[in-house]
Order: sequence, then structure tokens, then C-alpha cells
Amino acid sequence: MKTATVTCELTITNQWRHYELIVIGTSLGGLKALTVVLNYLPKNFSVPVAVVQHRHKASDRTLVASLQHHTSLAVKEAEDKEEILPGWVYLAPADYHLLVESSNITASRPYFALSTDPPVTYARPSIDILFETAAEAYREKAIGVLLTGANQDGVKGLAKIKACGGLTIVEEPTTAFCPIIPAAAIKAKVADKIFPLEHISLFLVKICN
Repeated sequence: MKTATVTCELTITNQWRHYELIVIGTSLGGLKALTVVLNYLPKNFSVPVAVVQHRHKASDRTLVASLQHHTSLAVKEAEDKEEILPGWVYLAPADYHLLVESSNITASRPYFALSTDPPVTYARPSIDILFETAAEAYREKAIGVLLTGANQDGVKGLAKIKACGGLTIVEEPTTAFCPIIPAAAIKAKVADKIFPLEHISLFLVKICN
């Protein structure tokens, strides 16, 4: 896997810019947290959502079915070279890194790529990899959200989104099933907004719809 080489400069803009991608990262306790966030996103919510949930490499597609039960948006596992379309929730497949690639001569919009490169921060899929590649592709039009989790995967990636001018949101650690990831992001000072879990989707709807 090629490492990120693009250096992003901080862009100062107001919160009402037009966002085009939301990336969410979570680990331990993530299923419940994701159901809460997705449950409050309306059917007409048009900004695509890409999710990395740490899970066992042999896990099946039960996660898709579980999340679909709690949202009116369409949920699917992302596929290699699949264009990112509005109104969808994309999940990183088990045991694959999920990357965002910029549009090129054969693709009119950014698309996903899957990788079986070694785990990053002991995880595959890696939150950092999704966040860093999303930052490069979408820059100030990306929103990064870090939820509950038991390690520090995602903190570096959230910093990249912030450096590229995107918006960064972290779950309030006191509402997290496992506060380690949110607390690490707050300590690293990469969170633009810190919300209790139940308030995150309400804020996303406010700024995106």
C-alpha cells in the first residue's frame, strides 16, 4: 500500500460548507454506537457514509443486516473500484483495508479500493487508512467521526482530516462503551466537535441537510 504523501494545509472555512463524505471509525462497542448514529439519519440524507468497524476477520455479513435494521438508508459492504454515491452507507469488509481513491480519467467521482496489506495499529480494516485517504480525496468536504474503541486507531487519520480542512467529530468519552479512542483523539487535540453519542447524528443532519 502506498503511504500518504500529500501534505494538507489547514483551511479556515465556516461549518456550512458543502460536505461530500462522512467517514466513521469505531471498535469495541461499535455496533451499538453505529445503530444510534444511523438511526437518526433521515431517508433523504444524501451525504455518503463510509464505516470502519473493527471485527474478526472471519465475520460474515451479519453486521450489514444488523445496521440495516436500524436505518432507512441503504447499507452495503464496499466493493473494490466502486464509485461513492450519495445516500449510501458503506462498510469496510472484514479483513480488508478500505481506501478512498480520487477520481481519474475512467471514474467521474472518488471510489473505494480494498487492500489486504498488513494490519495497521493491529487492525485490518484500519480506521487511519480510511480517514487518511478520505482526507486526500475530499479535503475540506470530508467529515471524520470517531466513536467508542479500545485502541488509538483513527487518531492519526482524524488529524489528517483536520489538517486538510475537514470537520472532525469525536464521541464524548463518558458516553462511549470504551472511551480509549475518543479520549486519545481529544488528548491529541484533533477534535473540532465533541458530542454525546445521541447528539452526533443530529449535528450531522443540521450541517449536511
